Amino acid sequence: MGELGAPSRKALGWEIGIVLALSLGKSGVYALIDLLDTITRGPISSGTAALNTSTGTREWIDLLYQLASIFFALAPVALVIYLVSRWPNNKPWRRWGIDGQRCGSDAAVGFAFFVLIGVGTLAVYAVGRALGVTTAITTSGLPDAWWSVPVLLLAALKNGLLEEIVVLAYLHERLATLKWTPAAIIIFCAVVRGSYHLYQGVGPFIGNVAMGVIFGLYYLHKRRIMPLIWAHFLLDAVAFVGYPLLAAWFGYGS
Repeated sequence: MGELGAPSRKALGWEIGIVLALSLGKSGVYALIDLLDTITRGPISSGTAALNTSTGTREWIDLLYQLASIFFALAPVALVIYLVSRWPNNKPWRRWGIDGQRCGSDAAVGFAFFVLIGVGTLAVYAVGRALGVTTAITTSGLPDAWWSVPVLLLAALKNGLLEEIVVLAYLHERLATLKWTPAAIIIFCAVVRGSYHLYQGVGPFIGNVAMGVIFGLYYLHKRRIMPLIWAHFLLDAVAFVGYPLLAAWFGYGS
């Protein structure tokens, strides 16, 4: 793979815009439109946000759709690694801390973040529902099939890889190259993270912005993304796979 000279500010600006337009920036725009649709139909609390929905086709066709969706959703991850790797002396997987060098400590830190953010997420959801600014969230609409749990776990892994590598590692590096201040980078990345959760209501937006600030501060000081991928995976895996139990305990979807 050929290497290029250092990118200009204009080139970086276009690159960031294109990457976001192809991935989570696009999701943020659609999430805002979904929120506007919900608001104009009635109270936000009367809306429902469904995650991991079935295609409604035959089970094996549904499985193929789910796997294809996960595969193509990871294309932006490959894209940003490729783009960053094109510049001289760049090995992003090492610099971003996804090199597999500290598996045990990364998993331990990730679990600690999972507990911290998990408790906060439940609190934000409960308060948001009570205030009427959060929709009812259904985290799994897949059929009762043998492949549902593996697909949900893959979806959780996909979310962790996509969001933490693109929104955190990639954007932090590119914006730092553009001479943004650390505070501006953290706030911008946190707002981007919150934006694509707007379809769930104001509560999840605020909660994910807070999560983005916490993750951003950690990454700024440690420069390792793997613990945050672990945390994100665990958060989504528990929410997706453990949804029926969580629904009974905390009133999800009601």
